[in-house]
Amino acid sequence: MKLHSSLGPNPRIVRMFLAEKGLVEGRDFERVHYDIIAGQNRQDESYLAKNPLGTIPTLELDDGTCLAESWPICEYIEEVRPSPDLFGADAKERAEVRKWVRLFDQEVVVPMTMGFRATTGRAMFEPRMAVLSEEAGAEVFAMADAKWRWFDGALGGRENFALGRFTFADLIVFCFAQFGFSVGWKLPEGTGNLARFLETHGHRESAGVWKEAE
Repeated sequence: MKLHSSLGPNPRIVRMFLAEKGLVEGRDFERVHYDIIAGQNRQDESYLAKNPLGTIPTLELDDGTCLAESWPICEYIEEVRPSPDLFGADAKERAEVRKWVRLFDQEVVVPMTMGFRATTGRAMFEPRMAVLSEEAGAEVFAMADAKWRWFDGALGGRENFALGRFTFADLIVFCFAQFGFSVGWKLPEGTGNLARFLETHGHRESAGVWKEAE
């Protein structure tokens, strides 16, 4: 299979997930890199035939099927390679993990992404898509920071958000924090639990995807 990849949090979510599953680039999958700064993913006709929206990542299976969006891609990988499980071992555990992922996606990822596009990343995104005003971007960034503080309290002294072990819930939180760091964002004040969480999971072998140059 092929992973169509680029800079950014969502491709690295999938890459980190693959690494957690023990899947190795060059052996288990091929990675095809796109220059999203230059807009290659939205200009390459062969890629647009696989994913008409031009979003990254896309997982291309051996039969030609193309799967888009990081979360569904990871769920697919979980189904075909269930061990070690990162979404839970049974229906109740999976519901618990998905609860945290859904909360984080809605309450942090959406405003954080919209805020980045409207402020720090405005020069790159404004020519390609509708973005909020800079004032609104700053407001939603602040909303995301408030939710980061909520997640800090929810984590408390634990090392994981769900099931007492590393799951996709932890992985998505880790990846979006690392994305924020890469564009000059900092953890809000009063989030010492998250700082410890990031330090702990930053030593995972799979976290190496955040140390690589693209």
